[in-house]
Amino acid sequence: MGIKGRLTLFNFLQFFIWGAWLITIANYWFGNKGWSPQEFGAVFSTMGISSLFMPTLTGIIADRWMNAEKLYGILHLLGGAALLYLPQVDDPTLFITVILLAMICYMPTIALMNSISYTILKNHKYDVIKVFPPIRVWGTIGFIAAMWVTNLTGSKATENQFYIGAIASFILAAYSFTMPACKPQNNGQKNTSLVETLGLNAFKLFKNRKMALFFVFSMFLGAALQLTNMYGDTFLSDFGKIPEYADSFVIRYSTIIMSISQISETLFILAIPFFLKKFGIKKVMLISMVAWVLRFGLFAYGDPSGGLWMIILSCIIYGMAFDFFNISGSLFVETQCDPSIRSSAQGLFMMMTNGFGAIVGSWVSGIIIGEFFTSNEGNFIWMDIWNTFAIYSLIIAVLFAIFFKHKHNPEVIDKINQ
Repeated sequence: MGIKGRLTLFNFLQFFIWGAWLITIANYWFGNKGWSPQEFGAVFSTMGISSLFMPTLTGIIADRWMNAEKLYGILHLLGGAALLYLPQVDDPTLFITVILLAMICYMPTIALMNSISYTILKNHKYDVIKVFPPIRVWGTIGFIAAMWVTNLTGSKATENQFYIGAIASFILAAYSFTMPACKPQNNGQKNTSLVETLGLNAFKLFKNRKMALFFVFSMFLGAALQLTNMYGDTFLSDFGKIPEYADSFVIRYSTIIMSISQISETLFILAIPFFLKKFGIKKVMLISMVAWVLRFGLFAYGDPSGGLWMIILSCIIYGMAFDFFNISGSLFVETQCDPSIRSSAQGLFMMMTNGFGAIVGSWVSGIIIGEFFTSNEGNFIWMDIWNTFAIYSLIIAVLFAIFFKHKHNPEVIDKINQ
C-alpha cells in the first residue's frame, strides 16, 4: 500500500473510533441510564477540558522529544482501555471521570493526526493542500461507517458502542507503530531559551493581532461545534413520543439520518482547496458561521413528515459548517507557523476550539436546556433550543465580519507545501 493509501486508512480509523459513540451517547445517557441533562453537559465538556492542555502538551512532546507516530499509538492504547471500561460504570460522576480519561487520550490525537499527515506528505514531496483533503475525507467516511455499524447492530442505546470504539482504538494503535517515522523537528538545538525548551513557542502566535483574533473567534465558534452531536440523535428520537411519528423511518434510523451530516462533510472537504485559495480564510470562516445559523434554524422547524426536508437540508449544510471551520482553520494555522512548532501550533488551535470552546458550549448548553428549555414533564423544548443556538451563531458571524481583518493572498496558501 502506498503512502496515500496508508494515510487514508490512518484517517479512517481515527474517526471511526469517535463515530462509534459520539452521536449516540445521549441515547445511552438518557434512555439507558436515565441521568440528567445538566450532568450530560459535563460529558461533552470532558472533550473541552482535555483539549485545554493535552493537544498542546503532546504537540510539545512530538516537536521536541518523541516521534509523533509513536506518541499517537500510545495514546490510542490508553484511550481504548478507558472506552473498554465505560460499560462497567453505573454512577454518572464516575462515568464522567472515565470518559475524561478517554478524552485526555483521544483529543490530542486529532491534532497529532494532522501533524503526522502533513509531515509524511511533505517528506514524500506531495502537494499537501491538494492531496490532504481527499485523504481526510476518509476520516469522515470512517465516522459514518461507525455510526451505521452502531445503528444497524442495535447498539445506539447500549454499551456496545463503547466496545466498538475500543476495538477500533486498539487496531489503530497497532497500525500507527508501522507508519513512517515523524521525528521531532526541534530536537537537539543548543542555546535555547526556557520557552523554546518547553516547546511553548506556538503561544507567540498570540502576539500577532490577526492570529489572536482568529483564535478567539475559533473559541467562540468551537462552542457550537458539538451541540448537534450532543443532542441531534436525541432530538430525532424524541419525535417518537408523538404517535404520528412513532414508527417513522426517522425514529428507527435516527443515527443514519444524522450520518447525512458526515456524508456531506466528504463533499465539502474536497471543495476546501478551491474555496480557500479563491476566497481566503476570512470568507471561508464566515461561510461556516452562516452555515451554522442555518444548521440550527432548520432543525428548529423540521419534523419527520412535512418538515423532513428541513432536517435533511440541515444535515447537508453541516458539512460546510464543520469543514470550512475545522479543516480550513487547521490549514490556515499551518501557513502562519514555522515547521519547528507545527505540532504545537496545531495543538494550540485544538485547545481554543475543542478546549475552551467546547467547555463553554457543553457546560452552558446543559445549564440553559436544563433550566429554561425543559418542560415540567421532563421533555426538551427543541424549537427554542435550536433557535437559541442559531441566534448565538448569527451574533458570532456578524462580529467576525466586523473585527477580523485579513487581506487574502492566494500565494500565501502555497506556504503549506514548502
